[in-house]
This record gives sequence, C-alpha cells and structure tokens, in this order.
Amino acid sequence: MFKTIANAWKIPDLRKKILFTLFIIFIFRIGSVIPVPFLDVTRLKEITAAFSNGDSMLAYFDLFSGGAFSNATLFAMSVTPYINSSIIMQLLSVAIPPLERLTKEGTEGRKKIATITRYVTVLLGIIQGTAYYIWLLRSEIVAYSGWNFEGVFTALVIILAFTGGTALMMWLGEQINQNGIGNGISILLFVGIIARLPVTLGVLWNYYKMGFEQGDAVRIILPSVFIVLFLVIIWVIVFMNDAERRIPVQYAKRVVGRKMYGGQSTYLPIKVGLSGVMPIIFASSILSIPSTILLFIGGEEKLTSDFWKGFFKTFSMGGWIYTGLYFLLIIGFAYFYVTIQYNPIEMSNNLRQNNGTIRGIRPGKPTTDYIAKILSRITLIGALFLAFIAIVPLIYSNVTNMKGLMMGGTSVIILVGVALETMKQMESQMMMRHYKGFLD
Repeated sequence: MFKTIANAWKIPDLRKKILFTLFIIFIFRIGSVIPVPFLDVTRLKEITAAFSNGDSMLAYFDLFSGGAFSNATLFAMSVTPYINSSIIMQLLSVAIPPLERLTKEGTEGRKKIATITRYVTVLLGIIQGTAYYIWLLRSEIVAYSGWNFEGVFTALVIILAFTGGTALMMWLGEQINQNGIGNGISILLFVGIIARLPVTLGVLWNYYKMGFEQGDAVRIILPSVFIVLFLVIIWVIVFMNDAERRIPVQYAKRVVGRKMYGGQSTYLPIKVGLSGVMPIIFASSILSIPSTILLFIGGEEKLTSDFWKGFFKTFSMGGWIYTGLYFLLIIGFAYFYVTIQYNPIEMSNNLRQNNGTIRGIRPGKPTTDYIAKILSRITLIGALFLAFIAIVPLIYSNVTNMKGLMMGGTSVIILVGVALETMKQMESQMMMRHYKGFLD
C-alpha cells in the first residue's frame, strides 16, 4: 500500500489529485469541530457521554461522523443521509419500473438516478436534523425554545445547519470523485472512523494502566489479545475481499462478415462478499432501536415497569439474545440484499445473448437454476463470514467485560474495504498513465 502511494506521488497528475483529496479531508475535519449555534456545549458533553461509547443507534452515528455527532457540529449527520438515500434508491430501483428503466439507460440514466439521490439525501438530512434538534431540545441543551420568535428562529438555524452540513459533505465527496483520487463518500466515511481510533487506543491504554496499577496479569493480557484479534480480523477481511467463485463459461464461434468471433473459454466470477457491509448495517440498525428508544426516554431509571426493564435489558448489547438475533439478522439480510441485487434469470439471458454457455449445463432454465444454486451457496459463505467479523469482537467484549471499544466488525470492514478499493483505483490510474499505445 505504501509503495503504491509512493509511486503515485511521483506522477504529477496523481500528486495533484492526492493533494486535492487531502485538502477536502482537511475541510471535512474542520467542519467536524465547528458546533452549531445556540447550544450549551458543556451540558451537551455531559449528555452525549451516555451514548458515545454505548450500543444505541446514536453511537453508530457518532462513530461514522468521527465524533462530530456527539459534539453537534456542522457535519454531525456525516454521510449517513447519503448512504441511506443510496440504499433506498437501490431498493426502489427493483420495486419501481420507471427507476429500473433508468438504471438500464447507461450514463444518462445513472445521472438522473444520482440527481434523485441528492434530493433524497437533502430530505433525509432535514428529517434527521429535525429529530436531532428535538432530542437536543428535550435534553435542555438548546438556548431558546418555545413558539416565540427566538425559539422558531433557533430551531430553523440548527436544523438548516445540520442539513447544510449534510449537503456540503455530499458535495465534498463528489469533488473527490471528480478532481481527487475517487471513492469520495467512502473516503470521508473512512476518515470519520479513523478519527475515532485515538479514542479506542485511549480506552485500551486505560485498561493497561488499570492492570498495572492493580497488578492483575489478566487485565494486562486482555488488551493485547484484543489487538491480536483485531489484526486477525483485518487479515480475514483482506483474504475474503478477493475470494470469488469462478464459473467456467464457453463462448461459441460465430462468423460476422469475413471475421470469426468467440470461441474462447473464460469464467464468470462471483465474489464471496456479494453484499458487502450492508447486512451488518441493517442488522445493527434494527437491534439498536430499543436502546435508542431507552435513551430518548431518559434511561432505565425512568422505567417503572419490571416488564419494560427486562425487555430493554434483553435487547442490550451485553445480552446473548442480542448476539443470537444479530447473527440471524446478518444472514437474513445477506440473502435479501443478494436477491435484490443479482438476478439469475438476467445473468442466464445475458450469457445466451452472447452465445455463452456454462460447461455441462444447458442454456435456459438449467443455467438459471445452476447460477441460483451457486449464488445461494456463496451467499451463505459470505453471510457466515460477515457474522463472524461482526460477532467475534462483540463476544470478546461481553466475555472480558471490556466496554467502550467501538472499533467493531462494521468499522473494520469499512476501513479495510475502502483502503483496498482506493489502492486499486490508484493502481489502475497509474497503469493508464504508463500504458504505451500504438501511437508511441
């Protein structure tokens, strides 16, 4: 990776793109520390300490924003509205025929989809910003409240500041795509997660200090085991990132004019990690709803019923029921996401239109059934891989009672995936600049 960056730095054009990307990252980090007006910052830090290292949905927002969410800064919403908008558009493209036709219209269709995604992002930014403002208002952090002029003006300023920050982050990501090294939104998400790494290192260091002060060898060993586990998870992700099932395909020979085309043997690659990190995000978002509701209620001390106390305790991150449901939901969402993204019938038809056949399988329905069976097996392997990555740190935290380590499976997969994808893009750009065509 470092060799790729060093080689890219030697090329003037790529060096400009790297510097431009670093400049955008610098702007992003500045916006992440500028708080919106009309807030009691001291009171805000006291309140947000309850969820910054917790298991609620707000903790995930804070993780992806690099701590900006807990500080109610300009970029508090981070890129989550854009990610949610992209997911919604992917799902609607399968369910709504006009959107499905747009996805098949090539460049122009993708531009229209991107425009609609931007509008949906701003709308989601307004909704999330309003919800965050209501929570700040109920927590008595907002300076002015009520239906008078000061209260309405304060509400508009705070909500528009959050929404404007979301729109600005989306624009910054597009600038990285156009003038930087590409993969803009993912890079901003990557930087936000990296910004939380010092917090995790600080928690590990506190565990080390506690172990040395108490003379407890177990407390000294446990953080080291976590670091080793973290490195093992990175190795597994890197290994599985390139893992694929190759289906052998034979293309028939055909004559066009005086030339003969086809006749070669190739393969149809199907990646093991077809669904990416989406099943983990879906599963964690659903399971964090009870703890988020408890946070808005005001904590467990506000509950008077033993039933609701047991209910929220059951769905807390420290429970084994939570872990089991997490495992099942990841596998279920992995199958769901692959089902809406990959159509065996369409893949079979594309092979037949290009005179391609799978060796030993007849065209038509047999080919469709064979591809569907391969997709089902690959999805199961990929889902178990995702579940392993997501649950192992969780189980380790529950068994060892080491809390506050937010660098879980989701963040590690995002970090490694974005880093590998960015390196591949830089390598492809370097190959394009060193390619010698027939004019040389």
